[in-house]
Amino acid sequence: MIAAYIDEFIMFCAGLWMTAVGLGYLPLPGNAANQPAWVTTVAGHFKWMGPLLLAIAIALAIAS
Repeated sequence: MIAAYIDEFIMFCAGLWMTAVGLGYLPLPGNAANQPAWVTTVAGHFKWMGPLLLAIAIALAIAS
């Protein structure tokens, strides 16, 4: 039971980080000039993946 709460907490924190990176509040780790193009493409999708992960984490917390 505690492991489920830990998983939900990790999902919630990852969702917060993804949302912050996707919306531009936090920079991506590392040097932006040396990153491949696919990294910035994936980071652009964080705008919708972060809130989705937050919603899933909250739904799982309510269900358990």
